[in-house]
Amino acid sequence: MINSLMKHVGNTPFDASLDAVKLERVARAHWNLPPAKLILQTLLRGEGVLTDAGALAVSTGAFTGRSPKDRFLVKDALTADRVDWGDINQPMEAVHFDRLHEDIAQHLKGRSVFVRDAAVGADPASQIKTRVISEKAWANLFVSNMFIRLEEEDVLVPSPEWTVICAPSYQANPEMHGCRQANVTAVSFTKKLILIAGSAYTGEIKKGMFSVMNFVLPTVHNVFPMHCSSNVNDAGETAVFFGLSGTGKTTLSSDMDRTLIGDDEHGWGEDGVFNMEGGCYAKTIDLDADREPQIYNAIKFGAMLENIGFQQDGVTPDYFDASITQNTRVSYPITHIPGASTDGTGAHPKDIFFLTCDAFGVLPPISRLDAGQAMYHFLSGYTAKVAGTEVGVTEPQATFSACFGAPFMPLPPTEYAEMLAEKVQQHGVRIWLVNTGWTGGGYGVGTRMKLKYTRAMIRAAMNGALDGAAMHKDPVFGLHSPTACPGVPDEVLIPAKVWDDTSAYQAAVAKLAQLFNSNFAQFEHAANAAMLEAAPATA
Repeated sequence: MINSLMKHVGNTPFDASLDAVKLERVARAHWNLPPAKLILQTLLRGEGVLTDAGALAVSTGAFTGRSPKDRFLVKDALTADRVDWGDINQPMEAVHFDRLHEDIAQHLKGRSVFVRDAAVGADPASQIKTRVISEKAWANLFVSNMFIRLEEEDVLVPSPEWTVICAPSYQANPEMHGCRQANVTAVSFTKKLILIAGSAYTGEIKKGMFSVMNFVLPTVHNVFPMHCSSNVNDAGETAVFFGLSGTGKTTLSSDMDRTLIGDDEHGWGEDGVFNMEGGCYAKTIDLDADREPQIYNAIKFGAMLENIGFQQDGVTPDYFDASITQNTRVSYPITHIPGASTDGTGAHPKDIFFLTCDAFGVLPPISRLDAGQAMYHFLSGYTAKVAGTEVGVTEPQATFSACFGAPFMPLPPTEYAEMLAEKVQQHGVRIWLVNTGWTGGGYGVGTRMKLKYTRAMIRAAMNGALDGAAMHKDPVFGLHSPTACPGVPDEVLIPAKVWDDTSAYQAAVAKLAQLFNSNFAQFEHAANAAMLEAAPATA
């Protein structure tokens, strides 16, 4: 019955079920096509190629990453007093949103679109049924990979709770639509609608719905949303990995000895953690089969690569080619990871890891945090950009993103921090700070921390090998790091011991400490004594 309905609707020029979002005039709506047909549609349109491993490779055009300065939230009665307005959560007037909606609908008149019914959130109590309407077949494949796939009886939901319309060929008008430039992502919590125009980067779809969950879960369900990955061992012990892009969330949660729950977005409720997604979105730059076998082997038919380079044959990926972007990506269903969780849930975490890529090379590779330090570093959300990642970046630049995900957090950061603190205290969670960045010197002088060392330290932390271990206290950052760890040379554990230039090390420490303190000034009014004591010492 459903299959025949899908075929009928897909061939009907006037699709009445799209009336609610003003898209009744599209020429054709392709409903819930399976991945193979979406791949075929992409190939027939000349918008992608199949790699030697069978994955689809596409180009997202001018935008190869998110554009956080072009994300807007509608300011209305629902959001005016709840959203943390500012440079990150920029307001848009409802009249501008409505005009943008009307103009996108007019732009799509007479065009074909691809429609997918999916869900966000593995917890049935807070799950959001979502309909994504896209111009590109491959964008619909991305949604099929990344969102939770529905059973046949659940698709074609007459009234999805949320809708996303992605029209990359439409150029917004700042004067008419209240945005900054031709590309825009606009979210209306009242209308439960996301509009994406001018950008084909698929991450805008994914993070748009993550922003929705970060508003809805705390406000409606008292669930703590997290920008993190997670996995679980055979004993049911869950680990969570917070971190910004490039810090290792996907890599470190993809462990051959543990079951992957999810690689990027989770909720933490009364029964434990749950994945918001149904797939993984991994960086592929410098991807190596030996170092990251699970990700490498997941790139097969059904997976979708974005903005990669190729070897001379034009079909074999060159994962070391950053000529298009450093932000090369692959999306794939979580089922591409052998033994991944089938229900996307786990128990309350036993360990939480804050991942930071310190390009200054002065933070210890692993530290055990007390309660005050945990909240300090959660609100700080530190990592670093390095030269070449963005235009104009010529030396390491500290980046502080509250809650390790500020661009996606509509509420004040302190609200999320309070929820984390309550959960950690209630369940007695161990918290660790892990530096996946540089050692023996900053970027350009030192070397990136070896993945095998980071894995060994995380493994030791989780199995209790570091409990009761002798600790070294950093005199400036106050961090306690073990002096020995199985599988890791002792000198690697103490940053000062692997720098050749002592004065350069001290200068880097002082600079980063000052940056931490300057950033945290915005939270001092809400910080308790333990959090303030966690601040780095400065001269």
